[in-house]
Amino acid sequence: MLSDKRRYAQPHIKCNCNKFKAPAPDQNYGRGRDWNVDLIPKFLMANGLLVKLLIHTGVTRYLEFKSIEGSYVYKSGKISKVPIDQQEALSSDLMGIFEKRRFKNFLLWVQNMQEDDPKTWDNFDPFKNPMSALYSKFNLDKNTQDFTGHALALYRNDEYISDSAVITIRRIKLYSDSLARYGKSPYLYPMYGLGELPQGFARLSAIYGGTYMLDKPVDEIVKQDGKVIGVRSANETALCKQIFCDPTYVPDLVRKVGQVIRCICLLDHPIPNTGDALSTQIIIPQKQVNRNSDIYVSLVSYTHQVAAKGWFIAMVSTTVETLHPESEIKPGLDLLGLIRQKFVYVSDYLEPIDDGTQSQLFVSTSYDATTHFETTCLDVLNIFKRATGEEFDFNKVKHELGDEDQ
Repeated sequence: MLSDKRRYAQPHIKCNCNKFKAPAPDQNYGRGRDWNVDLIPKFLMANGLLVKLLIHTGVTRYLEFKSIEGSYVYKSGKISKVPIDQQEALSSDLMGIFEKRRFKNFLLWVQNMQEDDPKTWDNFDPFKNPMSALYSKFNLDKNTQDFTGHALALYRNDEYISDSAVITIRRIKLYSDSLARYGKSPYLYPMYGLGELPQGFARLSAIYGGTYMLDKPVDEIVKQDGKVIGVRSANETALCKQIFCDPTYVPDLVRKVGQVIRCICLLDHPIPNTGDALSTQIIIPQKQVNRNSDIYVSLVSYTHQVAAKGWFIAMVSTTVETLHPESEIKPGLDLLGLIRQKFVYVSDYLEPIDDGTQSQLFVSTSYDATTHFETTCLDVLNIFKRATGEEFDFNKVKHELGDEDQ
């Protein structure tokens, strides 16, 4: 497997400054070794696909997670906590009093609905009817539909409205189940940053006799009769039957379908109006800022061992839609308060042009703008099916994520 370690690198601030051509940090930033800045930070849903995959591999024994303290959604220029149960629905400032009751009834129906028990459907078939019909059943207004689809179900656009309602119901249940595990939010983040994930797999790989070669240039992907047989680096060739890699290794086998802008911001304070949360996620639904794509804001801090004491790392990201990408993330930047230093970069969003089954060269898509791993995991599962010819069986995941991994 060819893994671009640059995506998981945890460079010191000095390295970031070199990458982004920014001034060297002063002594107020503390020691360089206290900083572990992920270039593409993403949270894990506590009961989501990535956690299940990590449990299945056994790599969780090498990882320690900490829960994210808050999950918020943006509406009319301000942020509010994402309501997920009846009590929160009634106290939320996202809705008026009558809408609160309608949303409470909607959540109650979703929580009670069992796919294998039509008696719980209340004369609404979630398999045959689209999500728009379910919204209509409870008379939910457009604003409520907005944060439900984007902050609870974590959709990136509104195309889901015409899809089967049961898909969105499953996503809302996943959010609720993940929230129930640790209480403050449905999200987790590894201590010391995402660089711990490949390090954990390196340790696990060593147990099974695997070899990791870091900082090893890939000069050629060797093929014979149209199929891969190895990877050449200088005068050495590692033989194999399959290769898994990201798009940067095979520019001739991918196409550009868009761009993503990301802005890493160093703060010396929590994000305002989040109750001084030391970590959080904020989703700005597309319609709230007249866009076609959501804007995502994430915050981690020194409590995750990724920054010096008293410091915070915020990331604002979105899919590029205009010729002025930095102006597109302004609504997210405006939520952060005083930014001590920021690093902006735009990257291409690439996807493979074939499924790889003929060549046995399996290419992933680029990371999207979301601040969670759910879309990435769907891509991983898709690659698994292409490479093995079968769906990944989650029923084989028999272990639970223990309390020691919180």
